[in-house]
Amino acid sequence: MTDSAIKKYLNERIPRYTSYPTAPHFSAAVGPQAYEGWLRAVPEDARLSLYLHVPFCETLCWYCGCHTSITRHRGPIEKYVGLLLREVDHVADVIGGHRAAHIHFGGGTPAIVGPELFGSIMTRLRQRFDFEPDAEVAIEIDPRRLTPEMADALGRNGVTRASLGVQTFDPAVQEAVARVQSLETTQACAKLLRGAGIKDLNVDLLYGLIHETVESCMDTVAGALSLSPARLAVFGYAHVPGMMKHQKVLDESALPTSDARLTQERAIGDAMLQAGYQRIGLDHYARPDDPMAVAQRTGQLRRNFQGYTDDPADALIGMGASSIGQLPQGYVQNAHHIKDWGDRIEAGQLATVRGVAFTPEDVLRSDIIERLMCDLKVDVPAAIRQHGFNPHCLDNEMANLRTLVADGLAEVDGGVITVPESTRNLVRRVASVFDAYLDPAAGRHAVAV
Repeated sequence: MTDSAIKKYLNERIPRYTSYPTAPHFSAAVGPQAYEGWLRAVPEDARLSLYLHVPFCETLCWYCGCHTSITRHRGPIEKYVGLLLREVDHVADVIGGHRAAHIHFGGGTPAIVGPELFGSIMTRLRQRFDFEPDAEVAIEIDPRRLTPEMADALGRNGVTRASLGVQTFDPAVQEAVARVQSLETTQACAKLLRGAGIKDLNVDLLYGLIHETVESCMDTVAGALSLSPARLAVFGYAHVPGMMKHQKVLDESALPTSDARLTQERAIGDAMLQAGYQRIGLDHYARPDDPMAVAQRTGQLRRNFQGYTDDPADALIGMGASSIGQLPQGYVQNAHHIKDWGDRIEAGQLATVRGVAFTPEDVLRSDIIERLMCDLKVDVPAAIRQHGFNPHCLDNEMANLRTLVADGLAEVDGGVITVPESTRNLVRRVASVFDAYLDPAAGRHAVAV
């Protein structure tokens, strides 16, 4: 496939497909009553994944696309954790003492809660849920903020994996995006975590940032590899100032062109492969012996709001402001604003304000999209048979693939769709053919690469 064919699709805005239907299609039709009913219907032998959102940071990074609040005071954090504990209790009262296979703290900067409050959260979770012996407990870390005391608290409370936010090590780019973080600071953070017994470290990187170049990306990769991470996530920066107002601070004229983003993405991928990492789906890399790499090789890789995962849970329970949950019946999302979320918790309610209930067709399309995103391959006729649909129900979608096949983005053989390695970075575009809700004119999603 020629670069000219690839470049034809670079600027199309496509969902990341961490869910289907995607979050813009959630609505108030799904509220706390529906969520409570869904929770009560979770089978007793189901395994849960628990996600806890802590929406606080000390400073704002201009590239950020997360729901976060800036504070340097303990009061709001302490109040938030108190309400989060109440939400844990409320959810546990409804769903009972199910097994927990995976626990993830996201943000924001979840370690901002400090050692004592983090210990309180973990104690409450263990009291209310049955942690599996090999449950993974993961947390996102801002290396600039981690203290020795907090690292020790993470280790004492059973954290098994930490994701280090890096994005870039280029000083000029760091200054431009308001996140100055040296390699030495990040190495010291990794040393603290490993000293506390947390051996599995992930690193998050961004390409396509303001002033970023291939050379700066390669310097960042070299620095990241010096940390010996088990996994790396390499995302393309999503510039959506219409949704994230603070991104307007960034000089759009200094953003890399679509061609430059493609070159950066390819260079990073090549460097990761040369370093011995296995490419996972669209944008993750892992050591060959990492559970995520094993999951991909065995067809067990999953994709959810945290990206790619080997999480085996049957339901994802989100807690905290803006958190998203996934149950067999559909998706639910808590109130975005801390006050709105807190008011609902104080009133003794579940904080769900929107979501979407799956139709049987949604489940079929979701499975096809997830397998494409995870395996770069899906047997469409087999999926249709598995879900009990008419064999011709997706004939229009298969017909719409012809242009992508002609351009080299996909191959089709007997209804089996394969995305070639050379166009892996455009798998979202192939998956979008099966998205019945996609409005390309809406412009709310990230560019394809």
